Amino acid sequence: MRTRFLFSFIFIFQTVVAQQQETYTSSEIFQQIKKLNVLGSVLYIGAHPDDENNSLLPYFAKEKLYRTAYLSLTRGDGGQNLIGDEQGIELGLIRTQELLAARRVDGAEQYFTRAYEFGFSKSAEEALRIWDKDKILSDVVWVIRNYQPDVIIKRFPPDKRAGHGHHAASAILADEAFTAAADPNRFPEQFKYGVKPWQAKRILWNTYNFGGNNTTSEDQLKIDIGGYNSLIGKSYGELGGEARTMHKSQGEGRPERKGQSFEYFATTGGAPLQKNLMDGVITNWNRMEDGKPIGVLIGEITATYKLESPELSVPKLVRLYSALKSLPESSWKNQKLKEAQQIIEAASGLFVEATSSQPEVVQGENLKVDFFINKRNDVDAELKRISIQNFDSSFMFKLNTNQNFSFDKVLPVADDKKISQPYWLEYPLHGGNFEVKDQAVIGNAWNDPSFEIKTTISIDGEDFTILRPVQYRYIDAVKGDTYQPIPVLPKIEVRYNRDNYISMNNQPVTVMVNEKSNDANLSANNELIQHFSGKWKMENDLLHRIALTSNQKNKSFNFVPQSGNANTSEQVEASVKYGDEIYNSYTKTIAYDHIPVITYFPMAKSNLLKLDIKIAGKKVGYMAGAGDKVPEALEQMGYTVTFLHEQDLREDYLKQFDAIITGIRAYNIYDFLTTKNDVLVDYVKNGGNLIVQYLKSNQVGQQKIKAGPYSFSVSSGSRVTEEDAPVTFLLPQHPVLNFPNKISSADFEGWIQERSTYQAQDLDEHFETPLAMHDTGETENKGSLAIAKFGKGNFVYASLVFFRQLPAGIPGAYRLMANLIALAKNN
Repeated sequence: MRTRFLFSFIFIFQTVVAQQQETYTSSEIFQQIKKLNVLGSVLYIGAHPDDENNSLLPYFAKEKLYRTAYLSLTRGDGGQNLIGDEQGIELGLIRTQELLAARRVDGAEQYFTRAYEFGFSKSAEEALRIWDKDKILSDVVWVIRNYQPDVIIKRFPPDKRAGHGHHAASAILADEAFTAAADPNRFPEQFKYGVKPWQAKRILWNTYNFGGNNTTSEDQLKIDIGGYNSLIGKSYGELGGEARTMHKSQGEGRPERKGQSFEYFATTGGAPLQKNLMDGVITNWNRMEDGKPIGVLIGEITATYKLESPELSVPKLVRLYSALKSLPESSWKNQKLKEAQQIIEAASGLFVEATSSQPEVVQGENLKVDFFINKRNDVDAELKRISIQNFDSSFMFKLNTNQNFSFDKVLPVADDKKISQPYWLEYPLHGGNFEVKDQAVIGNAWNDPSFEIKTTISIDGEDFTILRPVQYRYIDAVKGDTYQPIPVLPKIEVRYNRDNYISMNNQPVTVMVNEKSNDANLSANNELIQHFSGKWKMENDLLHRIALTSNQKNKSFNFVPQSGNANTSEQVEASVKYGDEIYNSYTKTIAYDHIPVITYFPMAKSNLLKLDIKIAGKKVGYMAGAGDKVPEALEQMGYTVTFLHEQDLREDYLKQFDAIITGIRAYNIYDFLTTKNDVLVDYVKNGGNLIVQYLKSNQVGQQKIKAGPYSFSVSSGSRVTEEDAPVTFLLPQHPVLNFPNKISSADFEGWIQERSTYQAQDLDEHFETPLAMHDTGETENKGSLAIAKFGKGNFVYASLVFFRQLPAGIPGAYRLMANLIALAKNN
């Protein structure tokens, strides 16, 4: 039942500096009208964010006018971060939004599977086993059945030419899904959600020539994608460079290329190619029953379109929309109705938005929403209805040209409104894939907005329902008019103030739990509960009944390790019981300028580390690299950590430190580390320990890196990716394995994701290599840890992935790092 509300309408005249809502130029509208006449679709499949061919996607979407999409199996969670210290799931959140930013440039759509990028994998067999092949295959089939592509394109081949296991696995899954999607006996449980079997015309491999690997040949289909689009004012190489540069967390800034650029394609399944990608596919309205008149009408609209007055085409566009509605049900009917409505809105100059001055809202509280409409072109339009959640109002209101119409409404938010957790994080990660219980959202790039208005506007006699998210709007002194998503927060939050709590040599540790009420009216008692094993004892009671107010409450608890094995790590979890509800998470935001602010809700958990550890030396200088949490771990161990900058690289300043550590990739970021290598070498010569965490390459810009007193290089292809790979002690008497802590194979237990990356090679004879390790089926590699004495001090290159192990609370990583810092001075 709809309730009719009466409002006092306010007409205001205002200037809006910038809008996040996408707007279109008249030439872009014309291009979209032309696209209405094209009924062809392409699905591109790869393993990660940045695997897509960024120049090819805009060529398909904006030159050939195909419906175009990229399916990335993973969200890039296991990669490395060049712009911050986020790792794992947080990095996947960033890279998801970077892909969406790239799609806004190239005009393609974005999809994902539930696969988690668990780290570098050398074999497709390993990747498919960890991901659970059938589960991820079902996701690819689901996307194909929903999207219904005419042509599927793989980025990689299903073998070693793909470069590594994830790449090859993406091709294997694409090939199998091409067939399985058409088979009614494969994944039949999907059919109850409305999809049907779908057979794409063919599946292709987009061959390539990069990294010294040329898989192209002149007998393959060859397409020049380097053309210039005068309606856009850019070439597809320029659009590709712009899109690629959105992968900022990977340092993927690329030139915007001009001129010819050829892509090659080989058929790996389905109908063979002859002359073009869509051979045998009808890509106009003749493919639809009763579709021919639609094509004729679109031709009339394009022939009479006036670039200076797009609104003159609105009556014919509305007639086209009405004709589309009368077609038999099909995915193309629905797609073209959506496209036609977007064009009609754009040609009408229609601007509809809903914003709030609140950056967030709490379950059970109120959200004040400001509604705004402006019809900026002279078309016949009438506002008929606005609805959002529990608000629904009818109107009979003619929209005047370029007249602002606005009003506000305070909306109550339900107590049980879902918090804005990204849908794939609602349940704990299981091994190599996320658990998603709602089949309908699998494949989606992101959640639907927490709040969305539905506005019904009649244009030239046809009703259109326009959906817009409610966004937080504010004026930034530098950025101007700024829009961000509005997250829904839980009533109560709970978190630990550290990721790791370290008990050094059986000493008690003080654990701090932070409880916070987001509801100002919350005053009833509640219970804080902590879950941990019998290896620890809490001096306070297990249950703590407290009065929770809107202020944050910090509670301290002393945890005492019990007898048993030393060098252990385990998790402690906290939750708050309020009434019948359990709250066990907290709000965390990730903010970068090139993507929307990300809000998610990690579980309240931390690691309790019981370490039998000694340290020698106290003061550490740290040169931050590409983002890691090693300094925090060092401070937990008892070191005094000082962050270093270029101006600090002076002999008189550096001599105070027992060790200097450079963060991951620091030498690839800062050229001054190379130009001032002699200062660092003098520091070593005079008795200091210089520990260089891994380099990604041997270059910084156009310059060869100089690190330490003796020559060595690193190999991007030399890694030990099996986190449980056996470790051989080549020099068991070496100080790094004995002082001040005796290192054994037990110290390499429990490692996560990988052992070592970008290992050292071509080592000068002065280097010693105490450790050797290798992945299954490979030869032993000694490049994970290289140590050279020089003067009174020591130089270390460590490709062991301390930046992952220390934040994860791996005891052996702490003990080995302590030994590196403690390397003794030489006589």
